[in-house]
Amino acid sequence: MAPATGWAGGDPAHGRALYDAHCAECHMASRLGGTGPALIPQTLHRMYGPKLDTVIRDGRAATQMPGFGELLSETDITDIAAYLSKPLAQSPDWGMAEILETRDFRDAYTPAETPVFDADPMNVTLAVEIADSHVSVLDGDSFVRLARFETPFALHGGPKFSPDGRLVYVVSRDGWVQKYDLWGLTEVGRIRAGLNARNIAISADGQWLAVANYLPMTLTILDAETLRPERVIEVEGSDGTPSRVSAVYQAPPRDSFVLALKDIPEVWEISTSDTRLEDPTETAHGFRIRKIAVENILDDFFFDQGYEHLIGASRETEKARVLDLVSGQEVAEIDLPGMPHLGSGITWEWNGTRVMATPHLKEGMISVIDMETWQTVKRIETEGPGFFMRSHANSRYAWADVFFGPNRDVMHVIDKETLEIVKTLRPAPGKTVAHTEFTRDGRHALVSIWEDDGAVIVYDADSLEEVTRLPMKKPSGKYNVWNKITFAEGTSH
Repeated sequence: MAPATGWAGGDPAHGRALYDAHCAECHMASRLGGTGPALIPQTLHRMYGPKLDTVIRDGRAATQMPGFGELLSETDITDIAAYLSKPLAQSPDWGMAEILETRDFRDAYTPAETPVFDADPMNVTLAVEIADSHVSVLDGDSFVRLARFETPFALHGGPKFSPDGRLVYVVSRDGWVQKYDLWGLTEVGRIRAGLNARNIAISADGQWLAVANYLPMTLTILDAETLRPERVIEVEGSDGTPSRVSAVYQAPPRDSFVLALKDIPEVWEISTSDTRLEDPTETAHGFRIRKIAVENILDDFFFDQGYEHLIGASRETEKARVLDLVSGQEVAEIDLPGMPHLGSGITWEWNGTRVMATPHLKEGMISVIDMETWQTVKRIETEGPGFFMRSHANSRYAWADVFFGPNRDVMHVIDKETLEIVKTLRPAPGKTVAHTEFTRDGRHALVSIWEDDGAVIVYDADSLEEVTRLPMKKPSGKYNVWNKITFAEGTSH
C-alpha cells in the first residue's frame, strides 16, 4: 500500500524515532498493536492523508488515544505518518502459538440459562457504533437500549450469531475476535486470530469460527466455545501462489465455509462436516478443502437461498460469474457494469420468478437479475452509487442508500413489484444515511445516520413514516438476531 502523496516530504526515519518514543508503549515497537490497534498500511489504508495526521494531532474521542498536537510539531506529525505508511520490513509470523498467547477468556464463565432482560431475544438488534468502538443492544419492539458494550477497534464484516441466537462474535480489522453473551449481556472473551482480518463466519452447527485474513495470508479456525485456535490454514492456490482472503461465508445447507480469494482465480470450499464435501482437493489439519478453478479472480460473493449457486464479481471485467457449487462449474455470466456490491445483494419473488438485486459502487444504479435466466430484468437509476440494500419477506419495499457522492444523504425506497422508486428519504440533510435493517417481523426499518453525532432512525416499514430517533456515535451496520440466524432473504449473509 503506497503512502499518500501528501507525505512525500515526510522523513520516515525521524518518524520511527518519534514513534518509538511516543507510540510504541501502546502500539508496540513492531507496530502490530498492543493496548492500541495495529499501525500498519493494511489496517490504516482508510486513514491515509489528513485523517491520520488529524488523529495523531487531536487523538480519538472516547478512546485511550491522546492528541500529540501540543507536544509535537506539524513536521513531527507528518514524519510519524510517513513512517506508518511504510510496509513492514517482513511479513510477521502469526501462527497457533502467537494466536493462543493473545487469548483473554473468562474461564469461569457460565452461559446465561435465560435472558437477563424481558425483551424477545429473537428480536434483539445490534447497532455497531464505530466512532468510539461500541455496540448497542436494542430491544427490537420498544427500541430501548438493553446494553452497550465496548469492542475492539474498527469492527469489520458484521457480527455473526450462534445458531440459537444466544451468542455473538465480532472481528476487528486488526484481527481481534470478541465473543459476547447476548442473553447474559456480558463479554466472554477475545483472541487475536490475525493481524489484518476481513470478516468472520460461524459453522452451521455453531462449533467453528473461521476468520478471513489479509495478513498473514491464512484462514484461522477457532473453537467457538473456547476461542482456542484449532487450525491455521495457509492459503495457497493449486500452483503454490499465496493469497489474501477477501471474505469467508457460511454455506449452511452444505455444512461448509466458502472463501473468496483476492489474489488467485480459485474459490475454496472448506468442509465443517465429515460427510458433506464432494471431491475435496486436499485435506489440511482435518478440514477437507475443495479448490475450484475459475476464469477470473472473484472477490465479492452472493449466494442463492439454497446455496446451490455462487455469484461472484470480478474487478477484471464488468461481468459477474455464476458458479454451480454442486458441479464446481461456471454456468452463466451476468452483465454487471459499475462494480456491483454483491455482498449487499438481496432476493425476492417477482412475477413468478426469484430475482436478485445489487447496488453498484461506481454508478448510480441498482441491477435486478432473474435468477433462473441470469438476465437483467431492470436497471433502476439512483441519485448516486450505493453500498447497502435491504428488505424483508414481509415488506413490499426494498431500501437502498446512496453512500457515495453529493447525495449521500439519500435513502431510496423501491417497490419490489413495480421495481420503481416510490419514495426518496432525506432524514438528515447533508449527512450520510446508510444501511437498513428490519425488525424480526418486518414492521420496522432501522437506518443509520453515519456521523459522529449520528443516530439510528426507526421507520414504520409500511407507511414510511419516522417512529423514533436514537442518538448514537457514528452507527454503521445494524443486525437483527432472527434475520441473521435464519438467513432471511432481505439481509446479507
